[in-house]
Amino acid sequence: MKGYYARKVHSLLGLIPLSLFIIEHAITNYAAFDGGQEGFRNSVRTLNDLPLVFFLELFGIWLPLLFHGVYGLYIAYQAQPNVGHFSTERNWRYVLQRVTGVIAFIFIIWHVYTTRFQVTLGNVTHDELGTWMHDIVTNPGFFTFFLVGVIATTFHFSNGVWAFLVSWGITVGPRAQRISSYICMGLFVIVTALFMLSLFAFRGEEFASTASIVTSLKTLIG
Repeated sequence: MKGYYARKVHSLLGLIPLSLFIIEHAITNYAAFDGGQEGFRNSVRTLNDLPLVFFLELFGIWLPLLFHGVYGLYIAYQAQPNVGHFSTERNWRYVLQRVTGVIAFIFIIWHVYTTRFQVTLGNVTHDELGTWMHDIVTNPGFFTFFLVGVIATTFHFSNGVWAFLVSWGITVGPRAQRISSYICMGLFVIVTALFMLSLFAFRGEEFASTASIVTSLKTLIG
């Protein structure tokens, strides 16, 4: 029974608040494409001006993310894929959910370390985050890593919403599950597009860095 409740908590945290955070993060980053450097700065400032932002991040993002990620690794370790014997859509969803979960967990840890954690350490300010991102994603290796990480994360998120609706008995019949699958895959396309547009925006010259930030970044990533 303990495992049953742990999985339910894991599933619930994946929807609330983590799915909401991914959507919010996609919209915030999209400001880099829609509004350039100043638009992105304004979006970041708006978030950081929220009351009790530290506690909102701690209880709304970091602790749920830690539990969901670590327990998700345990679930992936216990997985018994059988696509070799039964190559059905459901089985492929099962496998991809676990594979993308592992990739997303690694990517998010790295992304938090190279952005949010650097702000906490004082290596970069909130206003410099757009420039900081420019210096990261103009590196071909890191840009490729971002592409893979973002796609893995958004698929894990959208397919996880579909799985949540099924496992919690919200979409019961085949027709309801098929319709929810179309909706969730549409969500995957939209959120992925928002992140991709922001990534390409960060690569633009408008976000080009100053010498001091380039030096700091090279020190950080070796």
